[in-house]
Amino acid sequence: MSVKLHIKKGDMVYVIAGDSRGQQGKVLAVDPEKQRAIVEGVNMCKKAEKPNAKNPQGGIVEKEAPIHISNLQVLDPKSGKPTRVGRKADAKGKLVRYAKKSGEEIK
Repeated sequence: MSVKLHIKKGDMVYVIAGDSRGQQGKVLAVDPEKQRAIVEGVNMCKKAEKPNAKNPQGGIVEKEAPIHISNLQVLDPKSGKPTRVGRKADAKGKLVRYAKKSGEEIK
């Protein structure tokens, strides 16, 4: 079952709840099945990694942990403030997302 989410990869989002509250960043990945997103620089956690080709030394690495999408709000492209997302048909009849605050289309 696929769920329609208000957040997509590449969106700029604002964290409204949790330990990372008040931070903003770009969405790197979305998991619609678990309704979680990974946001750049938000919800950082430390993870012990074995040595590998990418990191021959190994050690403790800081990386982003997934955050539930209910704790995220899309940033308005016009004002840069958090806003709700609506859907409407454009001139060609294709559904597009828009910011409820400014009416601006979200790319």
